[in-house]
Amino acid sequence: MAEKITFVPLSYTGWGSLSYLQQEVQRLKGQKVLLVTDPFLHEMGLTQKIIALLEELNLTINIYTKVVPEPPVAVAEELVAYAREHQNDIVVGLGGGSALDLAKLAGVISVHEGDVKDYLNLSATRSIEQKGLPTILIPTTSGTGSEVTNIAVVSLESTKDVVTHDYLLADVAIVDPELTMSLPPKVTAATGVDALTHAIEAYVSQNASAVSDAVALQAIQLISQSIRSAVKDGQNQQARIDMSYGSYLAGLAFFNAGVAGVHALAYPLGGQFHIAHGDSNAVLLPYVMGYIRPSCEKRMKDIYNAMGFNSGYLSQEEASHKCVQELQRLVEDVGIPSSLKGFDISEKALTGLTEDAAKQTRLLARSPMPLGKDDIFAIYKAAYDAFVFK
Repeated sequence: MAEKITFVPLSYTGWGSLSYLQQEVQRLKGQKVLLVTDPFLHEMGLTQKIIALLEELNLTINIYTKVVPEPPVAVAEELVAYAREHQNDIVVGLGGGSALDLAKLAGVISVHEGDVKDYLNLSATRSIEQKGLPTILIPTTSGTGSEVTNIAVVSLESTKDVVTHDYLLADVAIVDPELTMSLPPKVTAATGVDALTHAIEAYVSQNASAVSDAVALQAIQLISQSIRSAVKDGQNQQARIDMSYGSYLAGLAFFNAGVAGVHALAYPLGGQFHIAHGDSNAVLLPYVMGYIRPSCEKRMKDIYNAMGFNSGYLSQEEASHKCVQELQRLVEDVGIPSSLKGFDISEKALTGLTEDAAKQTRLLARSPMPLGKDDIFAIYKAAYDAFVFK
């Protein structure tokens, strides 16, 4: 069966790859740059590296720093209005997934009519018709993979939605692990398990292919075997390099194969309780995988091996059980709460979470096991009780 495989047109990866920013801005003929970043990065001086490189080219630079985690639609609308007002001709996104997603929206929606909400997946009244401004995305976390996907996520009142189109793909991704060295342990953990979730869900996805499988397994290996070191010692250069490459590969994997149940159930946690996306994925990962385990035992055995364990003496069923156990142990080891109670979510909230998660039909369709409302509620209840399915 023919399969579509899509990658960002050009990527630079590895230590010091930020040095390619100048030549790419020149190649894309940028003269008036919109730099989208968050206030924390701006205050700590990381944006100064970018600004200094751009100033050497005598460019006009408009800096937008009103990025917030899990950005609501209103924030995206404000940025698009800012981009239209300043008539930029190139966008540079610097930061975590929120900054990169907003940079994509600024680049594309600003050259279209209407508002961001008009292009959302669940409520679209308009369609993206033309390529936006040239965009360069530079992640400072090892997690979201936004630099290599065509997706921009925004928060709604109780869940999340996306704008998705190949025109949202960056023209250039610059993935420099040196920029992640100052990432705090908590953010390193949350974004790292987010990336691991991308790779795992891509590998068990109904849309998986030989190409996505290859990058997913390599991502699982790199992330699972370096995340503990990166969280414990943020200055561990090799751990940061491995996490950076792992996140990049995980992004390529899930962009081409898709994510599924973990993300479907995680979105309402962010929408209703404003829990960081990485934490939402992390707390649910062992419970979702434990629930769907019977439908993908062989693949979970592969994941177990990629995590550095030897399943040679185990049956597929035994290895899949151990895989779930190791995922639970990894989440606990990096300091993320292992149950919904750890995020102060009450049991009475589970019904509302279930209703919102069930709306994510696009994501749920990729699960190797069909997940209806009863299944979703059972997973939330398990995550509340800290009961991993056996």
